[in-house]
Amino acid sequence: MSTPSRSGTATVRANDVDLGVESFGRENDPLVLLVGGTTMLSWPDALCEQLAAAGRRVVRYDLRDSGTSTTLDPANPAYDLRDLAADAAALVAELGVRTAHLGGVGVGGMVAQVAALDHPDVFSQLTLVGTRPVAPGPVDPDLPDHDSAVMAGLFTRPMPDWTDRDAVAAFAAEGAGLLGDDPEQARTTAARIWDRTASSDPAVHEANQLGMVFSRIDCAPRWRERLGELIVPTLVVHGRADPFFPVGNGEALAAEIPGARLLVLDDMGTALRHTAAIQVAAAMLAG
Repeated sequence: MSTPSRSGTATVRANDVDLGVESFGRENDPLVLLVGGTTMLSWPDALCEQLAAAGRRVVRYDLRDSGTSTTLDPANPAYDLRDLAADAAALVAELGVRTAHLGGVGVGGMVAQVAALDHPDVFSQLTLVGTRPVAPGPVDPDLPDHDSAVMAGLFTRPMPDWTDRDAVAAFAAEGAGLLGDDPEQARTTAARIWDRTASSDPAVHEANQLGMVFSRIDCAPRWRERLGELIVPTLVVHGRADPFFPVGNGEALAAEIPGARLLVLDDMGTALRHTAAIQVAAAMLAG
């Protein structure tokens, strides 16, 4: 039996845009498609490798206007949430298969929910990590909003020079402490995102690092009321220490999606940690 391999990054044309992708595992194994939140590096290497070693073909990808995907004007995106959901469905077809297990983290989890609802014949399983069932902006009264003290600490910090790799990495590490994340993992990931950003435009670097574009797209109409339509096996993963989307958001998702399983990680904040790769991979495979 051949050893599952990790390919280099590439771009795939899907839904009339170029999407940056990276693959792990054997091409003929069942596909796990991982939506970036907003870049593919929201999904740790270790998790992708665990899934590939267990017999899955793993493809993680960058959303539009992030990473190596088509980047036009992150400040004025000319597409909406349902376009991003259609990207995911089109990418499955371009990868040469009919169905896939779809994973989404953070804002990518919003894309994944809508993709599974709008394209039920394409996605056979769902994993939602650190996300919530409503769009950016005012939250539903029964859902916990961002921790106000943490948000104040995050957004009152001076912005770095987005063209300075070391400054951007240090900025990410500092913010990680507020978000319950591993500062060194955040530093390394930010540097990798910076390296993968082809443009020298500071606005593009900022968009890649902070996912600013997602708050600017049209996310209407609401989809929370449709969650009961989901009939695919669903895993919801959430950090108990997440101040950005507090754990009540994950609990609501798991309660409203029929048969969903909830995995709460006590030491996780906003980001998936490398150290949780074995546990999260096992939960994804158990579905």
